[in-house]
Amino acid sequence: MNNSLLIYIVFGAVVLLALVFDLGLLSKKNTVITLKNAIVQTVFWVALAFAFGAFVWFENGANDALQYLSAYLLEWSLSIDNIFVFIIIFSFFGVKNQDYSRVLLLGILMAIVFRILFIAVGSGLVARFEWIMYIFGMFLVYTGVKMFSSSDEEEFNPEESFAFKMMKRFMPTTNAEPNGRFIIKKNNKILFTKLSMVVVMLGLIDIVFAIDSIPAVFSIIPDPNKKLLIYSSNIFAVLGLRSLFFLLRGAASRFDFLQQGIAIVLVFIGVKMLVVQWIHLPVWVSLLMIVFCISGSIFYSIHHNRKGVPADVKE
Repeated sequence: MNNSLLIYIVFGAVVLLALVFDLGLLSKKNTVITLKNAIVQTVFWVALAFAFGAFVWFENGANDALQYLSAYLLEWSLSIDNIFVFIIIFSFFGVKNQDYSRVLLLGILMAIVFRILFIAVGSGLVARFEWIMYIFGMFLVYTGVKMFSSSDEEEFNPEESFAFKMMKRFMPTTNAEPNGRFIIKKNNKILFTKLSMVVVMLGLIDIVFAIDSIPAVFSIIPDPNKKLLIYSSNIFAVLGLRSLFFLLRGAASRFDFLQQGIAIVLVFIGVKMLVVQWIHLPVWVSLLMIVFCISGSIFYSIHHNRKGVPADVKE
């Protein structure tokens, strides 16, 4: 058995067992995730991702392990920005606390499917057209500059999003209280509740996020033959989204400058892709840049709150 096949088997087994554990113990109906549980679950998912990185190091060497770890941390940091949008969506639809866990799990499973499809398409394009890496690079620079300079007033509005408009157009929906249900049958007609709408919206919104994150991960792992590293770094980051949501929900409004930290990372990665023919930076430089920018922006946000001290999101 070659190393690549063994890593695929271990990765699949780890994800499957983790999801079974998650579905069986952490996603029961009417379960409210406390801050303590969120911390434990976040530590669990991060430790699992790092343990898989150690396994990659053991099987394939330090370079692959560093590429995997850099891509994972990049996707993980980008997912923090996604969570703020998720919080707005849940608030907009008035989802009850006891329904958060199940809705998030289904939305994340949809996101995983979309990520797999995007990575497969992206790998095919990179393998066939090398010049597309320059397109990715220019796109990331543009996205980073736009993100860095965006004003506080440019807040995500669920009602104006393409996902919400698509659902209202193509799905028979009801505003009736779901009571934990995703579908309601009324007058022999199946109607989707707001919980179903949130699940679909989370999945569709992740497509927008993937447009940024997939090109970014190819800058860390440019070899399209290393799909396993790309898949695993993305999927482990997405699997940790739910626990991270509960961990950050009360403190989301305090990270005023996190967006700027992520923007700097995207610009750096985009420029790195554009100059790779003349300047080759080792993967550890990207890793240090990601850690420095994200941690720096979080600490700076804590000590320099530009909006005053906001009220936390209440339980």
